[in-house]
Amino acid sequence: MQIPKVLLVNDDPASLYALESLLLDAADQNLYQLISAASGKEALRHVLTHEFAVILLDVSMPGMDGFETAEAIHSHPRSAGVPIIFITAHYADEINRLKGYQKGAADYLFTPVIPQILQAKVAVFVELTKRNIELRAKSEELARLNQDLRVQRMQDLERANAEMELEIKERKLAEQRAHELSTRDALTNLLNRRALIQQLEHAVATSDRSGVGFALLFLDLDKFKQINDNYGHEAGDELLRQVSARLTAAVRVADVVARLGGDEFVVLIEGRSAAANAARVGRKIELACALPFDIGSHRLKSAASIGIAIYPQDGANAQSLMKNADTAMYHAKQQAAAPVQFFHEALNVREREREEWTLELRKALAANQLELRYQPQIDIATGRTIGAEALLYWRHPAHGLLEAPQFLPLVQERTLLDRLDAWTIAQSCAQAALWQSVDGRTADAEPLCLWLNLATPQLNADLLQVLLPAMRKHRLAPGSIGIELNEKLLLGAAEPLSQLLAQLQASGVRAALDDFGSARSSLAACKRWQLNVLKIDRGFVHAIGNDAGGTDIVAAVIHLARALDMRVVALGVDDRLQLETLRELGCDACQGELFYPPLPASGLIEHTAINDINVNTLPSNEEQISHE
Repeated sequence: MQIPKVLLVNDDPASLYALESLLLDAADQNLYQLISAASGKEALRHVLTHEFAVILLDVSMPGMDGFETAEAIHSHPRSAGVPIIFITAHYADEINRLKGYQKGAADYLFTPVIPQILQAKVAVFVELTKRNIELRAKSEELARLNQDLRVQRMQDLERANAEMELEIKERKLAEQRAHELSTRDALTNLLNRRALIQQLEHAVATSDRSGVGFALLFLDLDKFKQINDNYGHEAGDELLRQVSARLTAAVRVADVVARLGGDEFVVLIEGRSAAANAARVGRKIELACALPFDIGSHRLKSAASIGIAIYPQDGANAQSLMKNADTAMYHAKQQAAAPVQFFHEALNVREREREEWTLELRKALAANQLELRYQPQIDIATGRTIGAEALLYWRHPAHGLLEAPQFLPLVQERTLLDRLDAWTIAQSCAQAALWQSVDGRTADAEPLCLWLNLATPQLNADLLQVLLPAMRKHRLAPGSIGIELNEKLLLGAAEPLSQLLAQLQASGVRAALDDFGSARSSLAACKRWQLNVLKIDRGFVHAIGNDAGGTDIVAAVIHLARALDMRVVALGVDDRLQLETLRELGCDACQGELFYPPLPASGLIEHTAINDINVNTLPSNEEQISHE
């Protein structure tokens, strides 16, 4: 019996060979015959002499490209119905994808092709062709029997009709399977991006006719990358499947749930009161995703950040509505207390501002507009300088001198933040070496420590690869560099973070919990990570002496830090009363305007060259006020 033929068209020999290797096993088993062509013209010659079950056609070819080839193939009556699967490396090119379907494509795949998907799609069309060949053979056999056996004609026809009906049913099932392969996400069985776009465009057209809007929820999982990295991709896949099940359970049967890719999902809610329904569904999804996930022997926690956009007020078409829902989701990700956010125009303005600041900061880094200033830390008991905090400043050509908190929160680009950290580390290590060279203390004394603030939102192993070589380059003694960690930097999987901090401290890098008392910082973090220093937030220091118990709070913090064997540094010490209280409470060191403002590099060297200050001769509060 004749076996189906599959045509593979690609002008790139390497790509052609790679695709052939995926299909050769089935061809060797005589499931089909595999024919290759290196150009559109060669493909047309094959089409004139062979009938094909399916054609796998590369989009980008010199001369006659894939779209022109497909149009020529379908223009010939003999090959008008041959299914064509386009293959391209241009991911997310919606215009070319639409053009492909207009040229009669049965499907559209992106390289690198997933072998199982390609093989499954080819198998479906080969099976359909096999059925057609069998039907054709049976029809010919029936014709011959009709000539020779007229008596049995009616019985044979009835049997043939029954067989054909069965074949038609099986063919429809095969077509349905092929359709599902092209519209369903293979992992979760939710609609995929292509099917979602079609649903969205249909919803827009329906809304324009009826005047009834709809809501789009854009959802992203928190900590998904960490779970993938720490527990493996199988655990990540299982998490996505369980999230898909919870999403489906949280919406109505009429609502559409789709997976865009990675850990991004979309829910489409049509009907009246779309905004109210979207808020309700968003809350249900948030609560559902906040529950632990049992994956293998692990109980894992994640959460969902959800952005909501309403048609037509939040977007004039499907593409803009999707973008604005994504923007709202990004805003929700920044709001831990409110993980469900509606889109509004202010978010677009903020996003444009963030892009402008990112572009300007990238230029500032290249134009040497950044500088570090250093605020000394003073030992309260001796008055000696024991270290300094390196503070990032930007000498902006339009806005003047900006402190890091004025511009860093506006920058979200991880690559740029990593470059900023690398620059800060290089500058600080060089300054630490120069600073210690003019310091007069003995060789066996504890070295001056320069404390760094990182711009990146989370610690990762890349820090070791930048910081440790810089310390070796400048021959810095252990304890010369410290990293100031805030609550965000300490978020992450416990074991990898613990290993990273242990490696830093084993390499002579100190670690401090910065701004204790701000946000959600806790002494539990100090105990877990065995940090060296605790820095009391300036807000607590400024509350010393007030009627709200500010002094008692500082005393409690110092007492508990002592129990954890940590040194305590007070930030923002601006007057003598604060200093005296801190001394009485047993605080180790402090920094603030009472001693020194942040100094440029030259100022830090000059400060080190003079004698240490006598804290007993600092002006009292009354003298400060009189002087002012």
